[in-house]
Amino acid sequence: MTKRWVMLLAGLVLYGVGIALMVRSQLGLNPWDILHQGISERTGISIGVVGIFTGVLIMLAWFPLGQRPGWGTLVNIVLIGLVTDAALAILPDVTMVALRVLLLAGGILAIGFGSGLYLSADMGAGPRDGLMVGLTRTTGWNVRTVRTAIELTVLVIGWVLGGTVGIGTLAFAFGIGPVVQFALRLLGVPIAAPVVGVQPAAIHHG
Repeated sequence: MTKRWVMLLAGLVLYGVGIALMVRSQLGLNPWDILHQGISERTGISIGVVGIFTGVLIMLAWFPLGQRPGWGTLVNIVLIGLVTDAALAILPDVTMVALRVLLLAGGILAIGFGSGLYLSADMGAGPRDGLMVGLTRTTGWNVRTVRTAIELTVLVIGWVLGGTVGIGTLAFAFGIGPVVQFALRLLGVPIAAPVVGVQPAAIHHG
């Protein structure tokens, strides 16, 4: 259990740092963080705190869908947001394109490896993944359809609110799966299709 807690906490810290790196790259975020950033731009609340509040609301939506949180779910909601804000307070703004690309790549790698650690701990789904699983079960639609519908919806809303959509959004969409899969292999976790497809939100937050 101690090892699982260490993996969980390390994974969520990496995930939060990865989000901050992508924000500083200014090249685009993943759909949920586009929404968080858009709400942050409109309200003045930090992106990390917005992520925490959003996670709580999503978790509350689990209960009518028959989902129940684990300890990992609760820690996920709080820790990723706090780490994101802390990392953003440290990381400077960057203008050089080459450095922004490096920040983007570093962010995707950090989120991917953080996801691998978080998934390996197996201590409860992230709030956004739990929503996806609950909707998949109650609607009878497949995971891909439900996840695509959710992420397109939050992406469009986030973009309208002022969140950053760009090449980084595409890079994340195509790159995160392979990075998570590689991380799981390094950690010796058996890779099944449903596990690779159900990544923490943040993908997050978990």
